[in-house]
Amino acid sequence: MKVAVVGATGLVGSQMIKVLEERNFPVTEFIPVASAKSVGKELAFKGKNYKIVGLDDAIAMKPDVAIFSAGGGTSLEYAPKFAVAGITVIDNSSAWRMDETKVLCVPEINAGELTADSKIIANPNCSTIQMVVALADLHKKYKIKRIVVSTYQSITGTGVKAVKQMEDERAGIKDGEKAYVYEIDRNCIPACDVFTDNGYTKEEMKLVNETKKIFRDDSIKVTATAVRVPVVGGHSESINVEFEKTPNLKEVFEILRNTNGVILQDDVAKNIYPMAKFSHNKDEVFVGRVRADESNANAINMWVVADNLRKGAATNAVQIAEYLLKKGLLKTGVLA
Repeated sequence: MKVAVVGATGLVGSQMIKVLEERNFPVTEFIPVASAKSVGKELAFKGKNYKIVGLDDAIAMKPDVAIFSAGGGTSLEYAPKFAVAGITVIDNSSAWRMDETKVLCVPEINAGELTADSKIIANPNCSTIQMVVALADLHKKYKIKRIVVSTYQSITGTGVKAVKQMEDERAGIKDGEKAYVYEIDRNCIPACDVFTDNGYTKEEMKLVNETKKIFRDDSIKVTATAVRVPVVGGHSESINVEFEKTPNLKEVFEILRNTNGVILQDDVAKNIYPMAKFSHNKDEVFVGRVRADESNANAINMWVVADNLRKGAATNAVQIAEYLLKKGLLKTGVLA
């Protein structure tokens, strides 16, 4: 099994390598791919060093699957070139998410939409992934009518430059490179990604549009506020969800306990609830603070946390590859 990781030197790319190793994905040849400035350098995978190659060389090496995390522009230009060469692309950028011909895949929810012809598969936005995983089985039972979500997003979602900015601020270094207009340490910035004409940011609109596509239900109303917080290790979300049917809270807890990919952490008497600090390096979505909405009989509130670099990006992508292999949708056959 020949596997390429495109954007291998980035925060998400390094996590993809780590997840491939941890989950023992059957890699016989590892192909790290990065920009020209990194070509020729080496990256380790399972104790062996591999030379970083450029995009065109990677295509010539004919990997079976290429996991992309190199930005939308690179994905738009190169994902089709990989696909034409017969390589299955799992893309972590926003480039293909809303393309009607591409599956926007969260394996726990809609992997069944994938076929052998799915040569470019879109990985959803990190904030969307954890929210829909938490809500999927509740949607099946009660049908979601409206979601109001506020996110508290880790600086790692912005990348290496943001982590360095916060570290510099904490060290008293004032002339370092900036990822944000304002200081992020001891602050919350209500501006994730750029603003659009409707006053919402792109990050907020991803939550709106991607949720509808994944659930295949344009009737679901979603409104979002996305906030960047000085946290390393996970995104947190405060979610108010209104259903068409009145939910039974005891049943809601039972559904969440049995939802694939979810760990319910909800015992306030013992101060048990999800926190970003403890989601770090975990692959699950953690749900807690589940309670009835006192202002709406058909709604509940919940707090949802996940590691944005793992389930929100790298792990979800690798899980897609695992599904394709298990179902025989990659040319190399079936997962051992």
